[in-house]
Amino acid sequence: MGKNTRGKTQLEVRVDSALHSIAPPKLTRSSWCNTCLVAVKTVALVLFFYSCSISLTFYNKWLFQNFKFPLFVTIIHLAIKFVIAAVVRTCLGCVAKRNNIILPWSVYMKRVAPTGFSSVLDIGLSNWSLLYITVSLYTMSKSTAIIFILVFAILFGLQRAHFCQIIIVLFIAGGLFMFTYESTQFNGEGFTLVIIAAVLSGLRWSLAQILTQEEELGLSNPVDLIYHLQPVMILGLMPFALFVEGLHISSTKLFLGFEDIHVFLHTWLTILFGAVLAFMLAMSEFLLLSRTSSLTLSISGIFKEICTLYIASEYSNDKMSLLNFFGMLICLSGIGLHVILKTIASKGRQVNNSQTKHSD
Repeated sequence: MGKNTRGKTQLEVRVDSALHSIAPPKLTRSSWCNTCLVAVKTVALVLFFYSCSISLTFYNKWLFQNFKFPLFVTIIHLAIKFVIAAVVRTCLGCVAKRNNIILPWSVYMKRVAPTGFSSVLDIGLSNWSLLYITVSLYTMSKSTAIIFILVFAILFGLQRAHFCQIIIVLFIAGGLFMFTYESTQFNGEGFTLVIIAAVLSGLRWSLAQILTQEEELGLSNPVDLIYHLQPVMILGLMPFALFVEGLHISSTKLFLGFEDIHVFLHTWLTILFGAVLAFMLAMSEFLLLSRTSSLTLSISGIFKEICTLYIASEYSNDKMSLLNFFGMLICLSGIGLHVILKTIASKGRQVNNSQTKHSD
């Protein structure tokens, strides 16, 4: 997609033109017009992110109730996402006449592989945990990834340590303890899996930040990033999946040991639907981040978790005591505090940068 002189893609120009055409004449002549356009596009991106993320969470929980092979489902999803990314890259190359990025093998193994391995273990263990725990416990436990993102960001020099961060960690950890305390639906094995996934998620996003910030790699486009990450993710998870699920998935009547072709095709189509959802989620996260800010993505994530918890309690029979409920509020408060402090720090950096430019 080409860009015009203002840095907008051709698609963005068409969207703006369409919104202008349907907007009331008084609004188009108002000084608030551009603000309204940004608001409409931001809300649309947030809703896209919500629909993909929440749908994928409940889809995985529903799928793994009968098809108990989360690791192989993850591998199939990765393979399909790679095919989709390859097709999109080819189409963009033909239509926009752009040169597709292909990284040298040495650079790929050194820069991309660590991100891919941590990403696939995060996704694989997250899916595996849904075999044992409720959506509510999964959502709250996985939200602790923000702690480990903070820890790895400090270790990698992406962020400075601060006293307030200790308070944030205590809020989230204490809230999670209250949320899981004497829960009738608590499962130690599933809880352990999702906490390990949260740790790996912190490592994954810190490495991904380093990867996308290296402009010489040219992986700022989400399609290129998905295309390069999927092969190493598949290779990283395949041995583990074969060891844990290989014998069972080769003999189950729902898949390779099928007796009815219709059952086999139904299973394939169900898994394919999840792969498309996973690809759309990856795209929605990047679009929201690139068109707004990391703050918007963080705030959207908090409200997404609240929506997920509400839906789980109302429609998935997830039970929650009063203590568990207050634990959820404390945990979400810690996440919200982190977002607020991050916003203040970001604004402080912007002020310092502007003052530096004026002094020069």
